[in-house]
Amino acid sequence: MAETSTTTSFISGSSSIASLATDHLFTILRLLPMDSILYFAMTCKKFRYLATSDVLWESVCRRDWGNSAVDALKSSFHDDEQRRLIPWITLYKQVSRVDSVCCYKLAEPDPDLIFPVPRASHSLNFVSGCLVLFGGGYEGGRDLDDTWAVYIGNNSQNMLKWQKIQTGTPSGRFGHTCVVIENYLVLFGGINERGDRHSDTWLGQVSLHENLGISLSWQLLDVGLTSPPPRGAHAACCISSRKMVIHGGIGLNGVRLDDTWIIELSENRCYGTWHKIVSHPSPPARSGHSLTCISETQTILFGGRGLGYEVLNDIWVLHVTEGYSKWVQIFYELQNIPAGVSLPRVGHSATSIIGGRLLIHGGEDSLRHRKDDFWVLDISHISLEKMHPTRLDSKKMLANKWRRLKPEGYKPGCRSFHRACVDDSGRYLYVFGGMVDGLLQPAEPVGLRFDGELFLVELVLQL
Repeated sequence: MAETSTTTSFISGSSSIASLATDHLFTILRLLPMDSILYFAMTCKKFRYLATSDVLWESVCRRDWGNSAVDALKSSFHDDEQRRLIPWITLYKQVSRVDSVCCYKLAEPDPDLIFPVPRASHSLNFVSGCLVLFGGGYEGGRDLDDTWAVYIGNNSQNMLKWQKIQTGTPSGRFGHTCVVIENYLVLFGGINERGDRHSDTWLGQVSLHENLGISLSWQLLDVGLTSPPPRGAHAACCISSRKMVIHGGIGLNGVRLDDTWIIELSENRCYGTWHKIVSHPSPPARSGHSLTCISETQTILFGGRGLGYEVLNDIWVLHVTEGYSKWVQIFYELQNIPAGVSLPRVGHSATSIIGGRLLIHGGEDSLRHRKDDFWVLDISHISLEKMHPTRLDSKKMLANKWRRLKPEGYKPGCRSFHRACVDDSGRYLYVFGGMVDGLLQPAEPVGLRFDGELFLVELVLQL
């Protein structure tokens, strides 16, 4: 009888959820995943109106993509009228289901302009509306110590003019890492042309001047007596607003490393403190892998070359919270993924794009065959508690999160040890340089050359 009374109460609209104020329902909906909101919208006309409102879905987009991505996406529309014609719920669905990218070549040779020389294992970052390129390796194993910058602004698809910046420091190197923390660059390690490994940490700040163009000032960061051992070909990314994490790489005597370190910058950015992360289990030793921030507390590691020179395809997630850090491996099976046999790679790029997904491009396999493919990995809504090694369903679950994207437009060549970075919107990826296939010369066992091409990769949204 009580059950019948409760059912009748719900149908008549006097249940607790139906009697909630609109503001309270809105607050609850903002916390739900996309599928749950859409199911809620199917219950009645009143809830459909609320659950499909533009105000709600802009809020959901800001929650899942971040304010900077949403603001940058809004500024990419020609006018407010064009924005209003595309509801936020449509934008959200399109970002979730993106299945193709369109490439554009951005720089053509011009005798009146100067360009960075071809290189690989350099750094490329998007900071303060600019692309900043530093260092790298060149023909003959030489290192480079030059810094280049180009202002992007809102002109993502225009031809760009590089500006060489005279900074003097850091010294020449390749295989270093450089990440963006707020509006600062944090550079660590690398290898010079003599084979020496570095363990220095640098802080860079970009400034824009109306008449003088772009300037970049570097300072050697004071880190005290504790720092990671010297290395190159490691991986790094930012995590939170003041921390950078590094993993692995090639240390002294060519030994591949398996350690994890985090540096936390002081509030005034005058010094930093390194500490080593101890976690069991943890990713095995490797180099040429990627480490990418996917949330305020999580970074994701993929691929690389292991101790036995094997090329890897394993995935690890590092959780970092106050006083607690832990590595968790996410298991999946290549045979469950269409074309998954091509996933193992080293020297690829892995960039966090809009929607909290990972865009992986290029790299090479164990036979040094370079790649030109694009893959998206989405683990944004997978609970790591479900990724226990004994849970076979977790392997199938993750397999569904891999998606190979169809390339359109300009077709860049296969490459490895290039560098890529994404703009503030998370929709436009910039790729520069790398090692590419070249014409075989009589004295060369393989065809190989360094590339100096800059191209743009746009996530295609069917708007």
